[in-house]
Amino acid sequence: MKMLLRIAALWILPLVAREPLAQRIVHTDPAKYRTAKSVHGGAGQLNYMALLDAHSLDTNLFFLHRGVIQPKSGIGAHFHNQCEEMFVIFDGEAQFTIDGRTSLLKGPAGAPCRMGHSHAIYNPTDKPVEWMNINVSAMKGTYDAFDLGDPRVDVPLDPIPVFMTMRLDQALLRSVKDGALYRRALDTPVFTSPWAYVDHLVLAPGASSVPHLHREVAEFYYVVKGDGTATVATETAAIHGGDAVPVQLSEAHSFTNTGQQPLEFLIVGVSRDNTRRVDSIEVPALRRGGN
Repeated sequence: MKMLLRIAALWILPLVAREPLAQRIVHTDPAKYRTAKSVHGGAGQLNYMALLDAHSLDTNLFFLHRGVIQPKSGIGAHFHNQCEEMFVIFDGEAQFTIDGRTSLLKGPAGAPCRMGHSHAIYNPTDKPVEWMNINVSAMKGTYDAFDLGDPRVDVPLDPIPVFMTMRLDQALLRSVKDGALYRRALDTPVFTSPWAYVDHLVLAPGASSVPHLHREVAEFYYVVKGDGTATVATETAAIHGGDAVPVQLSEAHSFTNTGQQPLEFLIVGVSRDNTRRVDSIEVPALRRGGN
């Protein structure tokens, strides 16, 4: 009984001074994309919007950007010494560069770049590439960049990447619950900042994830595709492809697929501090229901 009361307190505490869940969920809207040219000295242009920023999580997420890299366009080579970043593509293919070495990756895939290392991305094709950028800072709200003046166009390619990569390949997922498939795509040792992990989760129609909370890690769930509901603490709201759902420290949360197709998530965890502690506590569904 004491344990249940303790869990209930952890569930209810985050409700103080929080916006309603439906207002916290951010929707990808190409009509709101802005154009950025020659990003970090890169070729051409990309179009993007900020889904989350440094205020979106209790921990050190700096931003989540979602957009499109136009044909023959990219982000030039640059360093970050106070933050870590990862470019992700959801379709097509792009040339990823880490520390001056370049390989072609086919979406959905990504490549993390640790603090103190350089990276770039270039779309060599004739089609736009759906793209995401995730940035986690060493100290909350800090950001830096040092451009190298190199657009990484027409450079030699390594057939096998000599840097860390991530694949959002559903064939790699394993069953963890009826109708739920899961994989830790990038684990804690990959990162040197408070960035804790990147997970890949797919829920079959009608399936739900296990309600749980993290006291040491705040997360965001990005809906790659599908339709469903997010339940955070005592609130439930609809979610759809392109939505980003922030989940704060000690907020109990679960997700349900209410659609007819698989509901797919990319999940990023950011620890409370640079010890990168990771925890997870399953909780009873004390209360499910509307706003």
